[in-house]
Amino acid sequence: MATMTAHDALAELTALEDPKARAVNERHGDAHGVNLSKMRALAKHVGMDTCLARELWTSDDVPGQLLGLLIAKPRELPAEEVDRMLRSTLSAKAHDWLVNYIAKKSPHAEELRVRWMDDADADARAAGWSLTTARVQKKPEGLDLDALLDRIERELKDAPAREQWAMNETLANIGIHHTALRERAVAIGDRLQVLADYPTPPNCTSPFAPAWIAEMVRRQS
Repeated sequence: MATMTAHDALAELTALEDPKARAVNERHGDAHGVNLSKMRALAKHVGMDTCLARELWTSDDVPGQLLGLLIAKPRELPAEEVDRMLRSTLSAKAHDWLVNYIAKKSPHAEELRVRWMDDADADARAAGWSLTTARVQKKPEGLDLDALLDRIERELKDAPAREQWAMNETLANIGIHHTALRERAVAIGDRLQVLADYPTPPNCTSPFAPAWIAEMVRRQS
């Protein structure tokens, strides 16, 4: 089977455009009308292809970037390239997918985490916090968790929305996975009240850190 070109892939995405899907996506910061299940099916058809992913990334097309993230191989992207991609995301979903599908699976994940945690750009810092959460969960050795809580206590309340969400996730996961720091994590959340009023559907876990920690600990017991 011949390799699909970027032009062909973008044409396929255009054909999948649905006004109803666009209305839903735009409410979440994504200016496109492609159903994500159909996009994933297209990605499966295309197959993993980092060269094509690079072409799609530079297409200035929101669904093109998303498709590119689904077919790129993280190990084939140098740290500098992942950093450039982060700073040129065209949608909220592209930012999330780049962090979760590329950066977290990259052999350069720790290098990127350290770089982004103190970046001048809030969205880059948000990515750094997301990578930090992954370490808190799976490989906390070498992390200064007390220092992370110090920083969260100073910065969480006034952080920009995306960074605040990611930082709050780190706070909750420290409380969930590290018993010795659970009481402090809960106390920070209680004092700051970040996301305390976040609308949470029935049978879903609140992102408010004290409630989130309590529920996950309950499930583990």
